[in-house]
Amino acid sequence: MPKMKTKRALAKRVKVTKSGKWKRANAYTSHLAQNKSTKQKRHLRKASLIDKTDQKRLKDLIQ
Repeated sequence: MPKMKTKRALAKRVKVTKSGKWKRANAYTSHLAQNKSTKQKRHLRKASLIDKTDQKRLKDLIQ
């Protein structure tokens, strides 16, 4: 049986940290920034981690 292909859509959006957790960018940053507070925009710039329950669900796509 051939190898499974990696889902490129997920691979482009996720990076794996050294400890094995998955890092992702935050949503709500693409437009309508004038309606958001400076604090909200500052916090959205930082990456966040994917929850381990979602990581279990997505691990078959990334292989």
